[in-house]
Amino acid sequence: MQFQLRQRGRSSIDFAASLSATAAKLRPHVDAAVAALELPEDLAARLDHVDTALRAHPARWFQVRLMNWASQHHGQITSDAFDEIADDLDSEFERLARGATQIETRPGFQPPSYWDGVAFHRTTGGWTREHQGFIHGELIHPLYVARNFPGGIFKQRRAVLGELGERDYLRILELGTSSGHFTVALAEHYPNAEITGVEPSVPMLEQAQRFANDRGWRWRLIQGIAEETGLPDESFDLVTSYILLHELPVAATRRVFTEAFRLLESGGTLFMSDVRPFRDMDALAQWRQADLARRTGEPYWCDAASLDLAALATEVGFEAASSYGVGSANYPWVTVAAKP
Repeated sequence: MQFQLRQRGRSSIDFAASLSATAAKLRPHVDAAVAALELPEDLAARLDHVDTALRAHPARWFQVRLMNWASQHHGQITSDAFDEIADDLDSEFERLARGATQIETRPGFQPPSYWDGVAFHRTTGGWTREHQGFIHGELIHPLYVARNFPGGIFKQRRAVLGELGERDYLRILELGTSSGHFTVALAEHYPNAEITGVEPSVPMLEQAQRFANDRGWRWRLIQGIAEETGLPDESFDLVTSYILLHELPVAATRRVFTEAFRLLESGGTLFMSDVRPFRDMDALAQWRQADLARRTGEPYWCDAASLDLAALATEVGFEAASSYGVGSANYPWVTVAAKP
């Protein structure tokens, strides 16, 4: 969709993104200082040890303050940028609410308990705030995150689907649709597929709906949670998610895999893309990821990075389960399995 930010909003987002870029440039100096330390085996102890040992280290001092400021303020900055143009978008929002893709809300739906008190990514107003889908999908993702994310967040969403081979999936369920960026990639890669997306946040589904209706696509978008969709048994040949599982506690992830098994037809495919696990990292990289997670509003990241998803898939009944990293950075980390 077309929109034009005001000068203040655009420059404020640019400023926050530039601070993140500056913090990234300090990384080699900080990494060298961390590598010179004797790091504890326990990750929580490692975080505390580095905090204490490098408290006065100049590069680390600046890195922490830049990371914290950008993380704490980017959500408010993008919200303010949206507020400046909100009236301009009313007609576009009305237009894109009409079309083949509609949202099925659940009367009385309650967000999952693990959302209580959590502002994922330090998002101002939370995941269910009005218009958060636009703010996240059109401002935070492309104008803030994408500028500093190695590998290209949108390119990765498309490239990862090549891991599924030549099979032409026709009934696809995406768990954790969010604002619809991976859903777009699925629709482009599988143009003949019926696509269903499940997501707890209606404002996020509204942005996914805009993406679909702007392109003339028909998706089924449902308010719900990935671990209990309410959809019929064996109704899909592909169940997938992109960067969802690290937003869930481990118990919920186990339920998601059980639900995916129920929803897949015999011979169907489970395909999950998520964060790189700690077992694929050295001690320095583990520390770096855990430090980033605690500063950017990711309370479940470390537990998710400690899971063996291929083993979990096997445990719930899938066969031929494998997990591996994609690309030179081993990111995203995909898990593929088949229902017997």
